[in-house]
Amino acid sequence: MVATRLFGSPPPAGIDAASRAPYGWAPLIVLFVVGLVDRVEHNLLSGVLPHVQAEWGFSDTAAGSIPTASALAAALVAIPAGYLADRVNRTRILAVVVLLWAVATLGSGLAAGFAMFYAMRVFLAAAECIDNPASGSLTADYYPPVSRAKAYGLTRVTTYLGGIGTLIGGVLAQAYGWRTAFLVMVVPGLIAAWLCWRLREPARGHLDSLVAGGSTQPGEQGESAGVAEAAVPAGLRDRRAGRFLEVLRIPTLAIVCAGLALLTLGLAGIFYWMPSLMVRTFGVGTGAAGSVSGLITIAGPVLGTLIGSRLGSKWHGTVRGGRLLAGGGGITAGSAVLAGALAMDSMLWLSVLTLVASTLMSIAIPNMTACLADVVGAHARGLGFAVLQLLTTFGGAFGSLVVGRISDTSGSLTTGMYALIPFMVVGGVITLLARGFYERDAARVLEQARR
Repeated sequence: MVATRLFGSPPPAGIDAASRAPYGWAPLIVLFVVGLVDRVEHNLLSGVLPHVQAEWGFSDTAAGSIPTASALAAALVAIPAGYLADRVNRTRILAVVVLLWAVATLGSGLAAGFAMFYAMRVFLAAAECIDNPASGSLTADYYPPVSRAKAYGLTRVTTYLGGIGTLIGGVLAQAYGWRTAFLVMVVPGLIAAWLCWRLREPARGHLDSLVAGGSTQPGEQGESAGVAEAAVPAGLRDRRAGRFLEVLRIPTLAIVCAGLALLTLGLAGIFYWMPSLMVRTFGVGTGAAGSVSGLITIAGPVLGTLIGSRLGSKWHGTVRGGRLLAGGGGITAGSAVLAGALAMDSMLWLSVLTLVASTLMSIAIPNMTACLADVVGAHARGLGFAVLQLLTTFGGAFGSLVVGRISDTSGSLTTGMYALIPFMVVGGVITLLARGFYERDAARVLEQARR
């Protein structure tokens, strides 16, 4: 029964257009948990990798190809997942997908050989990609533009909080064996699936209509089909097949996605190999390496997201393209600091500078995702986030493989990591270029909502 789905129910008095959380903060907590479980499961491999390589004896190139194959599989389902998120109950999508994560994680821990393990990691990545468009679309319908930077900051910070997985993987692998790390994560996956099942589906585009001065009636998807359909511009209702091209023609979206794809290329490669770099260069154990690397990718994003949310709220509407200025500037500066960190011959300074770099780059988390929600209409937000997921997944597909291949040929992980820094810098600069388009694209979305 719908009445038993407690989280995200509209208040009895109706939706207040001035409220920063008209459906409450419970949906945000659930989406945060989903994102966290997603990234923790994904990053377990980085922490346990030395132990898995020791058991099955595969090369750095083979190890680096696991994220590549996983990302390519995820890219194949990204656009279909976006169309699905724009047409099907999104909370049900999340519940089913998270349950599949738990199954794939269990399969990883029980794998009898490298081929089965490889297949489970690829399957997990494909399943993980399906949830992002639905989650991104839901966030925009739960929270209005005034609080979207905060909402997206808290949900998208989990991209970096996956460092918890590196920490858990390294510690558990050293103490109890690498399989234990995967088996332990099955339980959080099942809990997250149950929480998603309890989420209430909001009406698509209802908050946009309120902000734009349209309908003021509370609604829920399935009970408010008229509100959901009203959010779709009349010219688009009968040509849904062209929606993908409509989304790609949004300049802000295209530029931001390209910038984030280049950033992800670098981050995916560098942080995947960071624990291994610490083990090989400084002779520390996998538990210590996983803990330090994991803590960096926890503390940095938390600090960066707090700073970014504050800057985004302060600059939005007062500085031209303020959110993109904060995000692009943080990426560019953070990439330069990370380049300096890799030059350090001390693990302490490597860790400190990597923490600073992670903090700076994380300023982009709340700002760039909020910008994306602002410039894509409610009728296509799932597809908009699918495009983002496709490009960032494709960008991240090759980072670990590039580093692994260069490591095998040059004998230096650091050399492989340095090869990715220029791409990250370019990603930051490209993001800054989107400032010239943002205000116009965001105004167009509100104008569509008034119709």
